Amino acid sequence: MTAQPIQPHEPERVPRNAEGIAAALDGERRMEFYRELLAAAPEEAERVLKRWWCEAMLDTDPAGDRLTAAALDGRLPTAEVGDIVARRRQAGLPVE
Repeated sequence: MTAQPIQPHEPERVPRNAEGIAAALDGERRMEFYRELLAAAPEEAERVLKRWWCEAMLDTDPAGDRLTAAALDGRLPTAEVGDIVARRRQAGLPVE
């Protein structure tokens, strides 16, 4: 299994909170986000925020169209999941 390498964004385009996520989403997607967040049990809220933060980051990526085309054409660089997990552990980052 492979995954796309993740490059950090400083500062992040989308703040990691409900307000920042909602601001980055358009119309119906924003409403879908709020519906899902409000329906989530307290122990599920963090999962909902993480998922929608990823969606908002993808939506606001200035290179999004180029990356989508590269992925569809099979030209997107990939990395092994095991390598990514090892790098995160070496850096002291969480592995979920």
